[in-house]
Amino acid sequence: MKRRSTIFLQVVVVLIGIGAFALLLWEPRLEGRNAHATSLFEIYFKDPFLAYAYTASIAFFVALFQAFKLLGYIGQNKVFSQASLNALRTIKYCSISLVGFIVGAEAYIIIAMSGKDDIAGGVAVGIFLIFVSAIIATAAAVFEKTLQSAVDIKSENDLTV
Repeated sequence: MKRRSTIFLQVVVVLIGIGAFALLLWEPRLEGRNAHATSLFEIYFKDPFLAYAYTASIAFFVALFQAFKLLGYIGQNKVFSQASLNALRTIKYCSISLVGFIVGAEAYIIIAMSGKDDIAGGVAVGIFLIFVSAIIATAAAVFEKTLQSAVDIKSENDLTV
């Protein structure tokens, strides 16, 4: 992969991170429960679901950082290295943890909000995000397995030479 295309992809990853961070800060002000809050403390620190979402977002940002690092390794022609393998493994684990966090949020929405609010939109978005995270985890696992084989072959060849 050419250096320019990896830099472009790194810029895209950074823009996704900035957009997600901005959404995390901006969206609670629009939410029904927090829309009429008078202080920043009320908006950000009195909602346990929002704290849960912020905790879950840590895994998302770690995965984005690992994707950024992996693209850097690709740009430096260090694809078949242990560092690339570790980045893929971390992305896989972050995606799996995101699935767990989203399932927990879905359970909260279904149990606590059932009957009080219309939950169909939140549940649909959660199911979509579960599928996206599962696809990313599966792809990372497949790439990790393939890359592990390539790293093993490369290390065998380095030992015989």
